[in-house]
Amino acid sequence: MDIVNEALAFEQAKMKNMSTSDRVVASREAKRLVLALNEIYKRTKDSNLMDIMKRITTKKKRIESRLKGKPLL
Repeated sequence: MDIVNEALAFEQAKMKNMSTSDRVVASREAKRLVLALNEIYKRTKDSNLMDIMKRITTKKKRIESRLKGKPLL
């Protein structure tokens, strides 16, 4: 369950004052964690894993929205 500990650490990490390259790295890390947790979830059907994946996905969406910036009119 090492991946679960990594996911929980990622979830607790502060995401303020990040450069663009830091945001890209964080987004890729979030994707890696969600995919790894999903493989475990397929076998165990543990609802706690699903909750962790949802929270990480929410954090990933926030990071990616900052990467894309505001839409131009």
